Amino acid sequence: MKVTIPAPNRRLGSFEWLGLVGLGGLLVGRYVPVARLIPFWGCVLREHTGWPCLGCGLTRVADRVAHFNIPGAWEANPLGTVFALLFAAAAVVTVLHFVFALPIPEVELEEREWRWVRIAFPLVLLANYAYVVVHTRFPHLLS
Repeated sequence: MKVTIPAPNRRLGSFEWLGLVGLGGLLVGRYVPVARLIPFWGCVLREHTGWPCLGCGLTRVADRVAHFNIPGAWEANPLGTVFALLFAAAAVVTVLHFVFALPIPEVELEEREWRWVRIAFPLVLLANYAYVVVHTRFPHLLS
């Protein structure tokens, strides 16, 4: 892994876009009751089959993280909670970057490290989905 720290700047790069998306998501989650405003909002797969999709719980995660209810967000979708918190951290760093010209370190992974990421991410995604399925379909197993 190679980490470089650039000179102070206010450039808009991919990390800053993630931070702006995170900030927008947190603001929507905090101030817009999406699930109540849109009548057709919900998981079509879950409505028709009873089984959750990979993204089930993400609206609740956004709402709960925006309201600082981290345990409730974790219960809805653990991996979604991790990513929502990473988006929130990116939003804070992006604001600091634009206000104070804070340099954001650039991280470059080597091929071996990317290989581990490509192996680990699907496994983590599968474990998260297994949790969501058990939590949704078989809640008595978790108590």
